[in-house]
Amino acid sequence: MNKRLYLDFHIIQTVPPSCVNRDDTGSPKTARYGGVTRARVSSQSWKRAIRMMFADIFQDEVLAQRTKKIVPYVSSYIKMLDSSIDDTKAEKLAMEALKNAGLKIKSAEKGTDALFFLSSAQAEALAKLSVGGETDKKKYSEALKEHPSIDMAFFGRMVASDPSLNYDATAQVAHSISTHEIQNEYDYFTAVDDCMPEDNAGAGHVGTIEFNSSTLYRYATLNVHELRKHLQQETPAAIRGFAEAFIRSMPTGKQNTFANRTFPDMIYVTIRTDQPVNLVGAFEQPVRSTEGYVKPSIKALVSYANDIYAKFGATPEQAFAVGNGLEALVAETITLPELLDSLENIVKEVE
Repeated sequence: MNKRLYLDFHIIQTVPPSCVNRDDTGSPKTARYGGVTRARVSSQSWKRAIRMMFADIFQDEVLAQRTKKIVPYVSSYIKMLDSSIDDTKAEKLAMEALKNAGLKIKSAEKGTDALFFLSSAQAEALAKLSVGGETDKKKYSEALKEHPSIDMAFFGRMVASDPSLNYDATAQVAHSISTHEIQNEYDYFTAVDDCMPEDNAGAGHVGTIEFNSSTLYRYATLNVHELRKHLQQETPAAIRGFAEAFIRSMPTGKQNTFANRTFPDMIYVTIRTDQPVNLVGAFEQPVRSTEGYVKPSIKALVSYANDIYAKFGATPEQAFAVGNGLEALVAETITLPELLDSLENIVKEVE
């Protein structure tokens, strides 16, 4: 690929009363922006939701495990390669293989100091070297550098003890914030003890849950030319999967309590060759409305985008829109399945 290529995803999505992403006190996360308090869903939370949806989109063989317990992970591949190896020996071989690769392993049970991203292909490569009796530590290290998984290529890997094992993330996901001011509310609830004596009318438990509802602006960008370096011919299918997962996923905090899963109200995807452009500035002045926030939020986004494009000569190479109210943008209006097909085909055509 001879030129830079970025995919920017802009989403307006309304979430009903919910608490999808909590802070250390159990309160829904918030942020101050434009001088007012906004609902916030952290990028870490949404990236986790994307990775969980990857399991429904991709085969296990192209994904990774993010865990401290990488010894059992590698030992499982060792036993698959040689069924005569018992659990104890497989565990010992796995520890030796990982240490040969340059990782610091506390014990088979505790694993590494920090969470480690390990693809199934890398685990299998280490297992093959171990079962084959390889003693060259360089080959073990190379096994951890090659064959990154799809989720590893998108979200990166950081290894403080050995920076040579790092992968730079090719996806950036912004913290989602509400387009308007919010105030958290409290739900007072009681739980009844089913075995309570009839002469006792009290509740078995009382408590409160903090929540809010909001219309969110969500943004993510993909560095396609860097992603292709990692995934090569798998890049188009990987981008299709990322697009679907980012659009359809949602963090699962308090999901059983609020049943808050929704589809986006609007999707706007741009293809750029200059730089990623986050359009959150459309909501620096919070949307104010007595008739809902979706339509005025979309109107604000469209107006801001056209203003930015005109001022900086930053019109995208191509754009797609899913939803209503986007007629003022130079974008092809299509359905979500058509959008996924288009993104995959465009990446296939770019060399």
